[in-house]
Amino acid sequence: FAVEVEINSRVVKVTGPRGSLTRDFKHINMDLRKTGAKHIRVDLWFANRKELACVRTVCSHIDNMIVGVTQGFLYKMRFVYSHFPINVTLNGNTVEIRNFLGEKRVRKIELLPGVKYVRS
Repeated sequence: FAVEVEINSRVVKVTGPRGSLTRDFKHINMDLRKTGAKHIRVDLWFANRKELACVRTVCSHIDNMIVGVTQGFLYKMRFVYSHFPINVTLNGNTVEIRNFLGEKRVRKIELLPGVKYVRS
């Protein structure tokens, strides 16, 4: 897949076939730079243990951005209950949840753009 990564003052922009994602890492003091077409170098000098943990976190975030613009993510949600049976219905672009924890109130959630609801 053709993935384009741009780094400009710790703001990483990843563009791929499924769109583009931008993430700001300015709250972490580290060096981010591209070293070649397929490599990104993350440097952190004289850090303590907590700051070193942020290096791996930033690398994982960038990896997840690349996966997001190439393959995308699929989330599955399961409604479970122990006593009060939950009733979930799709009404247009709105999901309605009834009898959640025995409540009389109907919870209405708008689906975000790009979200598909499939009842299984």
